[in-house]
Amino acid sequence: MSSVRELGCETVHYAWDNALTPRLEIDSGETVRFTCRDAFDGVYSRESTAVIKRVAKGHPLTGPVAIRGARPGDVLQVDVLDLVPGAFGVTTFVPDRGLLAGDFPEPYLKVWDLTADRAELRPGVRVPLAPFLGVMGVALAEPGEHSTIPPRAAGGNMDIKQLTKGSTLYLPIAVAGALFSCGDGHAAQGDGEVCITAIETTMTATLRLGVRRDLRIAGPEFETRSAGALAGRQYVTTGIAPDLMEASKQAVRAMIGHLVAACGLTREEAYVLCSVAADLKISEVVDAPNWVVSAFLPMSLFG
Repeated sequence: MSSVRELGCETVHYAWDNALTPRLEIDSGETVRFTCRDAFDGVYSRESTAVIKRVAKGHPLTGPVAIRGARPGDVLQVDVLDLVPGAFGVTTFVPDRGLLAGDFPEPYLKVWDLTADRAELRPGVRVPLAPFLGVMGVALAEPGEHSTIPPRAAGGNMDIKQLTKGSTLYLPIAVAGALFSCGDGHAAQGDGEVCITAIETTMTATLRLGVRRDLRIAGPEFETRSAGALAGRQYVTTGIAPDLMEASKQAVRAMIGHLVAACGLTREEAYVLCSVAADLKISEVVDAPNWVVSAFLPMSLFG
């Protein structure tokens, strides 16, 4: 079994920039353990009692990692092998941000204890932990610095809660080496992340990074597992756009493309299957200017 490479959070970057020097270079298929700061860059502690005003530089991201041989047009496969959140987390909101900006006149802070498998909001209200990384992405083709806040076709701040341990993410590669970075650890989050923060925490993430040349995708796609009547593996496509309707269309079109290419369906059959069995979810609706809609399809439908 190959050894696990280590990448710490001593030095982070706060913007996507394809001119950044890689902090680590690996072969396709190697595993890296990323130590990630929380989205607030460590300004909160267990003893914090109030929202701290700060200048947002962007998410502190660990990376970038270059994968030897990766080239534009390839796909980066990210296998999420393990995710370990920190011992505490925070959720905040401020009056002028979030889905309900303007509804709450005062800022708010909640500090959560994450040492058990559930986090207590107040006595009798406990949230099960389901850790994931809010940001996983590769460098953009366009030169210069780009904000980490909005998600894009290259991934980034997607805030998709189902990208938990055991999931596999696929990202279209835009530059040589891919230049993968990650961060923004969440211990738990609802679809949409409506107040603009989840349970924000540090994260130790063990990820296997591999280059795929047999896939062609226009935006992030992933596989994960679910419970319920159609429990098991789900294939998920995403739409990322400044309009939820356009993002929904992108997600469904991407699913149709996957079903045609990978499963041998006609486009008409794929469209019908999307209508009767795929679930559209609003994964993120607060990171302007782009929102994320995900289309989930159970793989158990295929025998």
